[in-house]
Amino acid sequence: MFFRNMKQRGPSRVKTLRQARDLVLARGVCLIFASKPGLASLWEFTDLSDKRPAKGWSPRVIAIWHWKNDLPAQFPDEIFYGKLPGGLAMLMSMDHLRDRHYPEHHKPLVACSVLARRIYELIRREPRTTAELRKALSNPGVITKAMIDRALTELQTTLNIVRTNAPEVETDTWLRFTEQYPEFSQ
Repeated sequence: MFFRNMKQRGPSRVKTLRQARDLVLARGVCLIFASKPGLASLWEFTDLSDKRPAKGWSPRVIAIWHWKNDLPAQFPDEIFYGKLPGGLAMLMSMDHLRDRHYPEHHKPLVACSVLARRIYELIRREPRTTAELRKALSNPGVITKAMIDRALTELQTTLNIVRTNAPEVETDTWLRFTEQYPEFSQ
């Protein structure tokens, strides 16, 4: 499994949601599981057991998986969850999003692919889950799951859509970026 093969680098000290929050705020940008030179990841700084039960994930994987959703839900004015160009999942301080990331990476919808614009139109009408989008766009032999996933990533990396921060929502539910972050609509 991918997670077992990642090597831990740097000091490990994150064991709680609050400590994960502090790491993201201190770093500005923090990847979830992946490693990339020059960027910290929750994986490398989390100090929880990698020991897996007979079935399921290790405590370390479980914690990080929950933190990626819990941090923006519990600290919506401080933490943003999204994708970097290239599609890597990350958490980012809202200050970094405002000051650097959004001005450098936002692209207008017209610069996106046709399929991305179709998906955006569905989301514009009402928030949708990934499964709902796949069902609405399914056209065997024409539009594949992989094509839809690429278009969703494109919309996330261009900061046109975002996963809802609503704490009660457990599945990936997409809405317009400016619906969740109206300050960027100016």
